[in-house]
Amino acid sequence: MLHFHIITLFPESIEPYLNASMIGKAQDKKKIKVSYYDPKDYTTTGKKSADGSSRIQDERVDRRPYGGGPGMVLRPEPMLRAAMAAIGKKKNVEVIFFSPAGRLFDEPTAKEFSAKKHIVFICGHYEGVDARVPQILGATPISVGPYVLTGGELPAATLIDAISRFVPGVLGKAESLENSRVSSSEVYTRPDVLKWKGKQYPVPEVLKSGHHAKIEEWKKSTRKE
Repeated sequence: MLHFHIITLFPESIEPYLNASMIGKAQDKKKIKVSYYDPKDYTTTGKKSADGSSRIQDERVDRRPYGGGPGMVLRPEPMLRAAMAAIGKKKNVEVIFFSPAGRLFDEPTAKEFSAKKHIVFICGHYEGVDARVPQILGATPISVGPYVLTGGELPAATLIDAISRFVPGVLGKAESLENSRVSSSEVYTRPDVLKWKGKQYPVPEVLKSGHHAKIEEWKKSTRKE
């Protein structure tokens, strides 16, 4: 079983997605596991108020950046404590830190990471995470594209989805078979001819021909590398 560990201030932002559809089913089948670690729970006290409605903190999770600049930076201690709670004494662990300057995530990388037993995601927020956190953890910098997001939760969900597809038993037999075959960026279903706003959009004839060699050739010609 591949265990994903997510260090995030906002687990509620991605938990519904990861509990739904194929990823949710994969957790139900014990093929993967997803755990969340909120740095707010790893401040000095971590205690809650008498009614349990709010946390009492004597250590903030963020501070102003050295050198000036806008926004707040996540402090290293709570992030490191949360990460170490996830890592513990586990073996075969990959720690991932999201950065636009990191290694671009792709399908081969997803397959590579699927061989791990534990993957820890460091999800930044605000103006980012103190740079000593990924340094101390020896984290792999990963980019999901040449742009900046407000947090690392969406990239984490993206990686979990893509990586899980390579975990045996996550996909059904039909999906597994199709994954090993030539795939196309274009797929069609009924009706044969879609009539929409006065125009007709037919399914390519080759897909209805039953000629498997020609169909495979068509898929190769429409495939986007």
